[in-house]
Amino acid sequence: MKGYILNPDKEYVNKILEGIYRKNGHCPCRVVSDETTLCPCDDFIQKGICKCNLYVKIENQ
Repeated sequence: MKGYILNPDKEYVNKILEGIYRKNGHCPCRVVSDETTLCPCDDFIQKGICKCNLYVKIENQ
């Protein structure tokens, strides 16, 4: 999504990616796994909200 980047904390990103892998592509911070929680989840695509902070807004835009 335009205006966002991967979190610059590589260790944190690796932990989130491991969680996504364990949940078969779904957001690791969601309890329910359905088509709306596939990463990038619908909240991020529609509202720009990444609850697990895998994607962060680019500053100074």
